[in-house]
Amino acid sequence: MLRQTLKIAALAVATLLPALPAAAQQLTGVTDTEIHIATWSPQTGPAAPWGAVARGTGLLFDMVNDEGGIHGRKIVFHSYDDQYNPAKTVAGVKELVEKAPGIFAIASGVGSSSGLAVKDYLMERGIPWVGPAAGSLHWITPPQKALFAIYPLYADEANLLTRHLVEKEGKKKIAILYASDEYGENGHRGALAAMQKLGVKPVVEVAVNQADRDLKSHVLKLKESGADAVLMWVNPTHAVITLKTAAALGFAPQWAASSTLSDAPLMNTISGGLWKNILFASFGELPDADTAEVKKYRDAFPKYAQKGERWGVFFMAGIGFVEPLVEGLRRAGRDLTRESFIKAMESIKDYKGVMGRISFGPNERQGQREIFLARTDDSGVKVTRLTPWTVVD
Repeated sequence: MLRQTLKIAALAVATLLPALPAAAQQLTGVTDTEIHIATWSPQTGPAAPWGAVARGTGLLFDMVNDEGGIHGRKIVFHSYDDQYNPAKTVAGVKELVEKAPGIFAIASGVGSSSGLAVKDYLMERGIPWVGPAAGSLHWITPPQKALFAIYPLYADEANLLTRHLVEKEGKKKIAILYASDEYGENGHRGALAAMQKLGVKPVVEVAVNQADRDLKSHVLKLKESGADAVLMWVNPTHAVITLKTAAALGFAPQWAASSTLSDAPLMNTISGGLWKNILFASFGELPDADTAEVKKYRDAFPKYAQKGERWGVFFMAGIGFVEPLVEGLRRAGRDLTRESFIKAMESIKDYKGVMGRISFGPNERQGQREIFLARTDDSGVKVTRLTPWTVVD
């Protein structure tokens, strides 16, 4: 079976990172017939909509295997539910890495805090990690030999969103709503930096804890600030609660969302039809785009997707984040080692799949810098693209 599910316990992070014995360090995750690759994602919990990312990755690997695999080897994909809990991320990664045959590489992996919890563990062991599903500066500051970031930086999307609000829509009172974790803080810092460049100060900055479910006090702060626009870096559950609470309080600013909330039909459904006139950043082509790359996977979706799955931004992102990984495996050849794979990844230039253009190099680990802006209409479902692919200065 391609997909393997681990049942893991929520153990304390501090107890899970002991030095490995030499035998365990030598596990490579490669056999004569298989390449073992792993990921984590929130299949349950408040960030569960992002779980579609891992399922999209599974579709890509299924397609690759049906086409003959990689130089005679099939990809064995280990995907598990960490519930957006870094402790569970660490537990699952450690179990996979230290159990024969090991893991050759990590594909994507959802969440800034989750990824940060295992980054050093993976890098110390030289395990390649391609396409973390988060736009964090932590992946490239400082650059790591085995870590290849694809998701554009939250700071870049903050820059483009803020500039649009100020220069195109004339917004003067902008608030920031952000999760109090690495994901939210990355967006928060990026928004503050963008505002400073434009000579604008936020009217209020409101943090949301992951456990919060009653956001009335948060939304009241936004409303009382007089904000005419609100930038959001929160998880889907908090975004929905925010919009529902704002509607009940008669607060209707221009909402501007991170790319993490860019699946418009999904967000409109779970918000009960409130995802209307939302400005958002996008890291990948729209799911209904007529490009050859998108059409290939959209046409394959009915054959490979599990029953009840939906074709959308998050699912397609799971493909886009790891297309370069597959390209790197092909370029590395039959004599596959981590060193040959890293060298192959560094040779990728202007690769175009369902994301923007992606390039790496010996001194470049942020593969994609292109993003664009879009907006939902009054139905909350139809999306209009506002800008071309843009590299933020």
